[in-house]
Amino acid sequence: MSVGEAVESEPRRRSPRRAIFGFVVLAVVALLFGVPMVTLLWSGNDWPLLVRVAGTAVFVLVALGFPVLMFRGHGGHSDTASTLADTLLGVIWVLFTWSVLGQAFGLILRLAGVADPVRSRVVTAVVLLVALVLLTWGYAEAMRVSRVRRADVTIPRLGPGLDGLRVVLITDTHYGPIDRSRWSRGVTEVINSLDPDIVAHTGDIADGEVHQRLSQAAPLGDVRARHARVYVTGNHEYYSGALGWVEHMTSLGWDALHNRHITVTRGGDTLIVAGVDDRTAAGSGLPGHHADHEAALAGADPSLPILLLAHQPHQITGAVQHGVDLQLSGHTHGGQMWPFHYLVRLDQPALQGLSRHSERTQLYTSRGTGFWGPPFRIFAPSEITLLTLRSPQPA
Repeated sequence: MSVGEAVESEPRRRSPRRAIFGFVVLAVVALLFGVPMVTLLWSGNDWPLLVRVAGTAVFVLVALGFPVLMFRGHGGHSDTASTLADTLLGVIWVLFTWSVLGQAFGLILRLAGVADPVRSRVVTAVVLLVALVLLTWGYAEAMRVSRVRRADVTIPRLGPGLDGLRVVLITDTHYGPIDRSRWSRGVTEVINSLDPDIVAHTGDIADGEVHQRLSQAAPLGDVRARHARVYVTGNHEYYSGALGWVEHMTSLGWDALHNRHITVTRGGDTLIVAGVDDRTAAGSGLPGHHADHEAALAGADPSLPILLLAHQPHQITGAVQHGVDLQLSGHTHGGQMWPFHYLVRLDQPALQGLSRHSERTQLYTSRGTGFWGPPFRIFAPSEITLLTLRSPQPA
């Protein structure tokens, strides 16, 4: 095959994929915007024709502009476009969800003998009221400094000298297009008030390069821990300059656990604190970036307990295979906006909280400290997690 033929064949191979991708995007956008439009304007409400036509025009124009804003924001790195697109995504997700539920409610009203247009207007009013309440509450939840969630975790191999070790977990801070420098300072204040022995950040630190999110990340330099501050990459680092974030966290005094480990010793007993790259790192093209449990634990005493940082709960399989005692993860956001958690569970073995995955290995999955994209958290509050490690009590 000639060079010219190779150049010509590439677009032909990719063209069907692009066409399929474009069709899927079009179908999803049409569904997200179409269901609320029909529910609010066309399903028996009997609104005046001008109202229906004007409302339809607004839905269509916003639906057409939505992919453009997404591309300009997340593809073109425009914070203004990102904020508009992400907010719109949150609003339309809530309207779509409750329009679907509203249609079910309308069926119940129909069976109860309520006729149109009263039935459809009641459904419209309920959908709009619920959406307004949830979006207002969800925005407040997303913007507030995360609450502290506490859990005791018994680790059978943990020596008595380490009993009561306090590990604070933050994750998915997602410093992004909305400036949350004040929020970040508040998170740091809460962390320091917990008097931690170890502070762990399990990735997705930001959406954007270091120079774009410098002021939001700056308070991480003021985080205090008695023994260690440790960090691993999440998948979003590999969209936002992973090497820059690893270097920046190191400059702030954090140990970037890029497939390596450190030890923490107290009272004569030692804990291995290891970290692996996110599972998407291998596809990033960055040399040496991939989840490598063997490298992370190389040289570690196999008799010692292991605390592992890995961004995604999905990485628990490797933790089990390598005898990890406790893996700390984030990534899921607890679903962030109900009922998105059902989709998250299709990809991840845990949504939030403490779970066991072998006789030895436990997993703690945080709902995340910040939020991604839509500035809303609905039935999935953020958290700063205080994990108190416990050794077995003597019989």
